[in-house]
Amino acid sequence: MTKLSFGAHPHLLGFEQLERLVERTSKSSEGYPPFNIEAVAENVYRISLAVAGFRDEDLSITVEDRQLVIRGRQADDNGERVFLHRGIAGRAFQRNFVLAEGVEVAGADLDHGLLHIDLRRTLPDTVIQTIAIRSAR
Repeated sequence: MTKLSFGAHPHLLGFEQLERLVERTSKSSEGYPPFNIEAVAENVYRISLAVAGFRDEDLSITVEDRQLVIRGRQADDNGERVFLHRGIAGRAFQRNFVLAEGVEVAGADLDHGLLHIDLRRTLPDTVIQTIAIRSAR
């Protein structure tokens, strides 16, 4: 008995790329910066990233091929500051989140060291389609 992969299941037509999306998501397993994902309301979500020390000009948010990409890079301080202990991470990062079809970024804001990204899912109207059957005469 052969085992079918998820994307090759005979009842899932047109979902081949779903397996690739799952693979792409599993590769982004780094733990920095930490984040939360909340369901704010029905079809409204919020991702919050802990980005202490980053300013809004140090951060960028893009959507690339249905993937939300958040990047952070702090400007060099040119050695002006002398740290006796540096426990607050300020390293560059990139966080990726794969967005389902119909999920769009509604906005983002930076508040008290937390970057909040609001997402909204728009549901398509239900369409019932009748298919005519052609006779092979």
